[in-house]
Amino acid sequence: MSLDFPLLGERVLLRPFAPGDAPAAHGIYGDPEVMRYVGAGEAATPDTTEQMIADYRRHQREHGFAFWAVIERSTGRLIGDAGLEVTRFGTELGYTLARDAWGRGLATEAAALCVEAAFGPLGLSRLVALADVENPASSRVLEKLGFRPDAAPDEIATDVGSPDADVPDADARSWASPPGTVIVYGRPHRRFVRDGPAPGRR
Repeated sequence: MSLDFPLLGERVLLRPFAPGDAPAAHGIYGDPEVMRYVGAGEAATPDTTEQMIADYRRHQREHGFAFWAVIERSTGRLIGDAGLEVTRFGTELGYTLARDAWGRGLATEAAALCVEAAFGPLGLSRLVALADVENPASSRVLEKLGFRPDAAPDEIATDVGSPDADVPDADARSWASPPGTVIVYGRPHRRFVRDGPAPGRR
């Protein structure tokens, strides 16, 4: 089932990215502090930002959902992204906000709109999410949204484009990892899951 945009929250709205969003988006993706726990942990170049938006738009066409632009309703300003992506772990929830949007509950509000869309109009049965173990704030957002740590066994995982050299040998790891820990871009992440309502109860 398709979504009707924008997805409206009290303070933010979500809509698909447009090519013209690249300059505003690069103000976020080009910030090293914002990108510290995103992907490979590196600030994006202008070309990378444009490619990210192109990838979001392609994913939207192919799956009916993607990472969407987060717009602050009071100002009309693009302040980040939030949305859903098909990955090797399942349909994954993610979000990235500009630094001046941190600490205001906006990530939780934007992510909640994504969860509502997933289990409502999109009819998905389960969402997964990854949080860098050094970024407890992201884990707290997920817990507020009803996600629980996944107790599945540890595994080694790489994202597209990550160099194999960055991924530790599973037999050589000395860190104590809780169940459900995965390695992405050479860093341990906690895996969280949330199941949707039972069929017939949506």
